[in-house]
Amino acid sequence: MRAALSIRLGGNMTAAQAQGYSPVARTFHWVTAALVLTTLPIGVTMVNVPNLGSTGDTLFHLHRSIGVTVLVIAALRLLYRLRHPAPPLPAEMPAWQQMAAHATHWGLYALLIVQPILGWIATSAYRAPVLYFWLFEVPPIWKEDRVFSEAMFRVHMTAGIFIALLICVHIAAALYHHFIIRDRVLMGMVSGWSGAGRTS
Repeated sequence: MRAALSIRLGGNMTAAQAQGYSPVARTFHWVTAALVLTTLPIGVTMVNVPNLGSTGDTLFHLHRSIGVTVLVIAALRLLYRLRHPAPPLPAEMPAWQQMAAHATHWGLYALLIVQPILGWIATSAYRAPVLYFWLFEVPPIWKEDRVFSEAMFRVHMTAGIFIALLICVHIAAALYHHFIIRDRVLMGMVSGWSGAGRTS
């Protein structure tokens, strides 16, 4: 029985490695990815393209609304991750790559929670409204202080750059594993089944 399972899973691959991520974890991942990859270019556009007029107001409201959504989802995702650990990385992966993967994942978790809070504080201090998809106004969490607001917006922008860099590293690593190493790490998040180690 164990021998048959070992062959089916790919020699040294454990059942946990083969199983990949749960449907809940995959949903959290792809919803978060869609939101972040939507709001990052919105943020870049609204602060770098002048004279947007009413379009600029719309972009600001969308950016803030998505930020609030990301904050809630990231917090729920972190709670879920703590109760449902990720499947182990392939045993043949070098130790430095495993450390880099863990650092990238936890760095993204932290930034995806901290970044919306930074934006919320900066917007609150500026006293700009945070209209959640035009449904209701999210209350401010900081006293009005325009100088402090400008400083916090700079921190917010810097954190956004770090998020973009970590996302690039994350995507590059996933593609490297899928197309160069040809293992099933990426498929664990796509389909929930990591398969049998390397692909043919």
